[in-house]
Amino acid sequence: MNKAEKTTTDFGFTEVPLQEKTKRVADVFHSVADKYDLMNDVMSLGLHRLWKKFTLAQCHIRPGQTILDLAGGTGDLAAEFAKKLGKEGQIVLADINEKMLQQGRMRLLDQGVVGNVMFVQADAEHLPFPDNYFDRITIAFGLRNVTDKATALRSMYRVLKPGGKLLVLEFSKPVLPLLSSLYDAYSFHVIPKLGGWITKDEKSYQYLVESIRMHPDQESLKMLLQSCDFEDVSYFNLTGGIVALHIGFKY
Repeated sequence: MNKAEKTTTDFGFTEVPLQEKTKRVADVFHSVADKYDLMNDVMSLGLHRLWKKFTLAQCHIRPGQTILDLAGGTGDLAAEFAKKLGKEGQIVLADINEKMLQQGRMRLLDQGVVGNVMFVQADAEHLPFPDNYFDRITIAFGLRNVTDKATALRSMYRVLKPGGKLLVLEFSKPVLPLLSSLYDAYSFHVIPKLGGWITKDEKSYQYLVESIRMHPDQESLKMLLQSCDFEDVSYFNLTGGIVALHIGFKY
């Protein structure tokens, strides 16, 4: 079956019609939005903050630039971008999920982050921005939830300026056998239970664990970025490959 004939996609380990995945993912994040930050801290043992700090450092932001934080959720990266961009810069926090976007807006307002932040509800596959608009695009822990990753990456490429940089922070494949075994045990036996206890929604975190396993590994994602015209694509393995940061350029 070729790509044109494909009518289903993965939702975790379940195969669903293409048109259903977006709704199912939306239901997941609508359910967990209120406890999203707390769960990130608990299930990653706080490491997600270090992964995002590393991503921020690799952006090499300059005041006055325009940045898109895609699938920006509750605004962890956007808040830091806003501080570095200054009054002349702009950060667009975009998310397909309205409830997650509301959480991000409230969180940034509570931190006094205003003036150079714009909030947009947007689908990564059909970004509502002009061509060659952003200096940087980040997407942290969001790409694996996209129905058609290649379409989304091409959409990102279109709105990125020549000379611009895309940074994709995402769960990946551990590179050490022992770490892989421990990570599997923790993922399948602990994370869903934590999700049930903290958010009262074990099923959503079961999907999270399964979606990580269905996401392309480091080399596969690198090749996907290259197939979508990104150049000089590289990646960093973080925490033994549990997470990887992929970087690609548009020239």
